[in-house]
Amino acid sequence: MKRLATLLLAFALGCQAAAADDARAGRRLGPGDKGAGDGSYGDQTVLYDGRNLPTARIKDIAQLQSSRDNQLVGYGLVIGLNGSGDGLRNSPFTEQSIRAMLENLGIASEDGRLRAKNVAAVIVTANLPPFVQSGARIDVSVSSLGDATSLQGGTLVMTPLKAANGEIYAVAQGSVFVSGFTAQGEAETLTQGVPTSGRVPNGAIVERQVEAEFANLGTLILQLRNADFSTAVRIADTINDYSMERFGRRVAAEQDSRTVIIKKPGEISAARFFAELENLVVESDSPARVVLDERTGTIVIGNEVKISRVAVSHGTLTVRVTEAPRIVQPEPFSDGVTAVEPFTAIEAGQPDAKVAVLDGPDLQTLVAGLNRLGVKPDGIIAILQGIKSAGALQADLVVQ
Repeated sequence: MKRLATLLLAFALGCQAAAADDARAGRRLGPGDKGAGDGSYGDQTVLYDGRNLPTARIKDIAQLQSSRDNQLVGYGLVIGLNGSGDGLRNSPFTEQSIRAMLENLGIASEDGRLRAKNVAAVIVTANLPPFVQSGARIDVSVSSLGDATSLQGGTLVMTPLKAANGEIYAVAQGSVFVSGFTAQGEAETLTQGVPTSGRVPNGAIVERQVEAEFANLGTLILQLRNADFSTAVRIADTINDYSMERFGRRVAAEQDSRTVIIKKPGEISAARFFAELENLVVESDSPARVVLDERTGTIVIGNEVKISRVAVSHGTLTVRVTEAPRIVQPEPFSDGVTAVEPFTAIEAGQPDAKVAVLDGPDLQTLVAGLNRLGVKPDGIIAILQGIKSAGALQADLVVQ
C-alpha cells in the first residue's frame, strides 16, 4: 500500500510540473524579460487563430527605415527634335534657357528671336537609391514642360539634379526613349501613348552620395509596407525565435502596427545581421477591404471580406420619352386651318430586375452571389455601396 501511495503521489507531482511547463511555454518573453538579454520591453503573449494565411519573406513586406530613396529633380533641355519642340512664342522660358546654354558654351546669341522648333524644355526626375556611391548610374524620367508635341528622337542636355536641400547629387544626359507616338495629317491626328514623356536608362551619374551610418547602427527600425498589428507581432516573434537559436537572446519587439524595433547584437555587422533576418518567412495578415474604382469599373475584393445574409434587388430603371406630333385637319367647309398637335408618350420600365440572397461567409460564395444577379461592374459597385450602408458588409470600403 505504501508503495502504491508513493507512485500515485509521484504521478500527481509530475502532472503539476508538466502543467506548469506548458503554461510557461505558452508565454512569450520580450527582450526585457529575465534571461532574454538586455532590453526594456515587458512580457509578450500572442494568440493565433489557426487561419491559413499567406506567407512572405520579411524583405517583401517590410523595409528598413534607414534604407530609403531620395527624390531628385532638375530642369533641362531636350534637343534634336524633328520640328516637334516648344513654340518659343508660347514658351518664353525655353528661349531664355537656349540663350543661357549658348552663353555658357561661349556662343553669343543675337538680339532677335529664335526660331528653333527642335528644342523642348523638360523637367527631369529621378530616385536616388539608398547606399549608392559616387559614379553609379541611375535611370531618369523626362517630361515636357512647354507645348512640345513629342520628345521622340531627342537628346537630353547635361542637367543637374537637386535634392530637397538644394544640393546637386547627380547629373543627367543622354538619348530620350519615348514609347508613345503621334502621327498627324491635314484632317486627322493619331496619338498612342504619351509622346511628351520618356526615360533615359542609366542616364544620370551620381556625383555625391547621401551620408549614412548604417554600419554603426545599434538599433534597426523595420517598417511594414502595410500596417497591421498581427503581422508586426508575427515578425517580432519570428525574429526572436531565430535570434534565440543564433545568439541566445531575443532582439525584436513590436512598437505599433507599422514598426518593429530590432537591437543588433554586438558580435555581427548590421548588414550581415539584417541579411540573415530578411529571408525569414512569416504569415502576413491584412484587414478585410473592398476597393472600388468608379472611373474604370474595377472591383477588388479581399479574401477576408464577408457579407451578412441580405436580399438584394437590382435593376436598371429605363424611362423612354417619345415625341410623335399629330397633324390635325379642320372640319369641312369651316374656316379652320391645318395645325400640328403635340403628342408625347412616356414609358417607364425596369427590365432584368432580379432579387438574390447574398450570404458571403467566404470570398467564393460572395462572388458567386454577385454573379447570380447578372449585373455589370458599375451595378456591382452600387450593390456593394448599398450593402455597406445597410451594415451588412464586414469590411472597409475604399472608393477611389
